[in-house]
Amino acid sequence: MSSGLVERAITDVRTGRFERSLSALTAAGAVVTTAEIYLSHDGASFGNKMMWWPIVVVPTAVPAGLAAVFSRRAAHTVLPLASAAIVVNGVQGTYLHLRGVRQRPGGFTRYNLESGPPVFAPLLASLVGGMGLLASLLRREGRAPSPAPSVAD
Repeated sequence: MSSGLVERAITDVRTGRFERSLSALTAAGAVVTTAEIYLSHDGASFGNKMMWWPIVVVPTAVPAGLAAVFSRRAAHTVLPLASAAIVVNGVQGTYLHLRGVRQRPGGFTRYNLESGPPVFAPLLASLVGGMGLLASLLRREGRAPSPAPSVAD
C-alpha cells in the first residue's frame, strides 16, 4: 500500500469522512451477507426455525447504515442498535453451528467440520455488525475534534 493511500485513510478518519463511508459499507455488507445466508440456509431447507433469525436481523443494518450516512443522530442511535443485534446473532449462530457439527455422527471430526454447518460463517456476519459499531464510534465530518487530554489531567 502506498504511503499516499495510508495518509488519505488517516486523514479520512481524522476528518470524520470515514464514518459515513463505513456506514454505507455496513449497509452494503448486510445486503450481500443476507443473500449468502439465505442461500445457505435455503439449501438446508431451513431445517431449524432459528435459521430464519439472521434473515430477519442482518438486513436491519441496511436502513440503519443508509440513515447513518445522512444523519448524525442515526449514526449514533439506530446503527449501533442494529449492529449490536447482528453481532449477538452471529455469536449465537456460531454456537448453533458448532452444536450442529457436534450432533453429526462422529462429532468433531475433520470430515464433519468440512461438510457440516460452516462454523466460522456466523462470525463473518458479525463483522458486518462490527463495522456498524465502529462507524457509530467514529467522529462525524464537520465536528470539531475533542481536545487531547493533557498530562496534568
